[in-house]
Amino acid sequence: MKVILRLIAVVSIVLPCARTMNAQQGSKMEEYYDWRPKRDVGRPFDSPNAKKLPLIQVRGNKFVDARGNTILFRGLAIADPDKIEQEGQWSENLFKKVKEMGATIVRIPVHPVPWRMRTPAKYLQLLDQAVEWCTALGMYVVIDWHSIGNLGMELFQDPVYNTTRRETYEFWRTIARHFSGNNTVAFYELFNEPTLFNGQLGRMSWSEWKKINEDIISLLRAYDSETIPLVAGLDWAYDLTPLHIEPIEAEGIGYVTHPYPHKRERPWEPKWEEDFGFAASRYPVVATEFGFSLGKEGMTENGDYAKAIINYLEGKGMSWIAWVFDPEWHPRLFESWETYTLTPSGEFFKQALQGRIAR
Repeated sequence: MKVILRLIAVVSIVLPCARTMNAQQGSKMEEYYDWRPKRDVGRPFDSPNAKKLPLIQVRGNKFVDARGNTILFRGLAIADPDKIEQEGQWSENLFKKVKEMGATIVRIPVHPVPWRMRTPAKYLQLLDQAVEWCTALGMYVVIDWHSIGNLGMELFQDPVYNTTRRETYEFWRTIARHFSGNNTVAFYELFNEPTLFNGQLGRMSWSEWKKINEDIISLLRAYDSETIPLVAGLDWAYDLTPLHIEPIEAEGIGYVTHPYPHKRERPWEPKWEEDFGFAASRYPVVATEFGFSLGKEGMTENGDYAKAIINYLEGKGMSWIAWVFDPEWHPRLFESWETYTLTPSGEFFKQALQGRIAR
């Protein structure tokens, strides 16, 4: 009995000491860098189809293919891949439906919060699938950092858009390194919609916005000298008038406008010309997002605008991408995942994508 008691006493002393030593060793180990190999997030996407589509380049105020032929893109935006995947609808079939509409390009919006929550490594897997599907279908891709707000002061319109300059730079460094050399990814849309939200998001001058974009373009081109950066105007990516005085100091880029019907009152065309259309004589300009009026999405309310904007854009040689090929986000272009039945705006844009809108 005495022997057993002595053993119990020894164990009761040794075990706590062992735990303390292990804890101290673990704590000590955590002070040093973990040299074990890590997954290299953003490593180049090794696709045998990377050069299947012709490379798109900027020549003057146009986009051209490898033979120098002018390309006017007509396309559709989808919803965030993270949303679509969570709904069980992320598949090649979605992109086939986009192709059936007549699109030659797909805009893919990547929101900052899902990018972080899914993790960049796992989010890139979705983008890789999209790029492969689009390549097989002969459609190009715009990757869009889909935030809305003031990146200068890091104030944003809604929590899903919350990001930082550092995260934005890291996003584009990852994307550019990953998709460098892949011709299907034709455009990098650097920031969806810069806005001060009528002063609610602070201050940011065009000069400040210009500098941010020039920094991103410089960063991109350290990894990818071919994909075309797209720079948004202010006022929710609508207004390009600062280009009269301070264009972005970079070659081979394009500019973005989002000419929704509520931006200006009728007559639209003179205001479009003044606000962004003038720039198309010197630079490539793309309407990467626009659509019918929210809450009034029928042809009765939007028919005049719809024909006017398509005729104006194409008359100026500007490529365009309609928002949004999704049954929940608005203005939606189809009604449900089960049927893909088109809404009135979906029917209109299908005709426009196929070049069947009369001037």
